Amino acid sequence: MMRALILLLLLVAAPALAQIEPPAAPPETRNCLQLMQIRSNTVVDGQTIDFRLRDGSVWRNRLPRACPTLGFNQAFSYSTSIPQLCNVDIIRVIVQGNPGIIGASCGLGKFERLPPRPTKAKAGAKG
Repeated sequence: MMRALILLLLLVAAPALAQIEPPAAPPETRNCLQLMQIRSNTVVDGQTIDFRLRDGSVWRNRLPRACPTLGFNQAFSYSTSIPQLCNVDIIRVIVQGNPGIIGASCGLGKFERLPPRPTKAKAGAKG
């Protein structure tokens, strides 16, 4: 009777166990991005900025701490002495509506590559 119960449990659990995927590889990270490669940036929130590069890749920077008013103002500046933006650099929030007023200064974190977005199938394409 016990063998039959164990066999039944294995048969029931087998499909669920077969669907378990191996853990995803950790995302690629960088300490710096080349300034000439940065096409644009998007402030996601007060602690996250996405940088889009010329090759289409997107690199997320999660600041070690929330940066006051960054999420609200959605703008920042930086100054570097080398042609790279690095995790040791400081950004300064630009206060919208008050030209010349600089807000909080905040340190960057490491850059993490985001997975590419799935491409949409072209209309009328057959596959």
